[in-house]
Amino acid sequence: MLTRKQYELLMFIEKRLRATGVSPSFDEMKDALDLKSKSGIHRLITGLEERGFIRRLPHRARALEVLRLPENIGGPRAGLDVPAPQPAAPQLALAAATAEEPRGFQPNVIRGHFAPLPGTATTTAEAVDLPLYGKIAAGTPIEALRDTTTTVPVPGSLITGGEHYALTVEGDSMIEAGILDGDTVIIRRCETAENGAIVVALVDAQEATLKRLRRKGSSIALEPANAKYETRVFGPDRVQIQGRLVGLLRHY
Repeated sequence: MLTRKQYELLMFIEKRLRATGVSPSFDEMKDALDLKSKSGIHRLITGLEERGFIRRLPHRARALEVLRLPENIGGPRAGLDVPAPQPAAPQLALAAATAEEPRGFQPNVIRGHFAPLPGTATTTAEAVDLPLYGKIAAGTPIEALRDTTTTVPVPGSLITGGEHYALTVEGDSMIEAGILDGDTVIIRRCETAENGAIVVALVDAQEATLKRLRRKGSSIALEPANAKYETRVFGPDRVQIQGRLVGLLRHY
């Protein structure tokens, strides 16, 4: 199932290819989807490519090929004047996807009918678009940017209730906690967190940083996960918790 932004991008690429035979540039795609950053377009294209809707042609700039459209659109080159796709029943969606896969396309999928074990809770795998507020330093603190027009799709299983947002990590001070430069971290908004949690902390109401929270008496320590950085200790009135780390996304 596609997210709304993935669907809009797929339709825009298909329409441009049918009209001109040339795929749009990343700037044109960014403007068409009203995004401020081309990084969001990169993520959407990667998601469409992983789902088998498009492919990038090697050794050619701006070369994209639409392999197929969502099931209720019709076929790989169907018309575009149709409403956005609605979720189909699992059996019908599987049959439609199998019929429309291009010849030679072999998805690495194990198909079957699986029921949850008794007593286990079920969660949706549908992607959720979270606002990507910008970059947050995992070394020297920087101000977190609140870019509400850029979103990033994340698995629904990472969202456990409450308000969430995403940030891009910049720096290496949390590498020993498995958080690398360029990772996207999923943050659940909160004002308090348990001792030892990795949090987004706002220092002196102007600098935001991603660190492990340690309370030492009446003081608050922001602890890195890299030996070359020092732990910083502040008075309680200088630090405000803005969220707690609940997930991480990484592209290879």
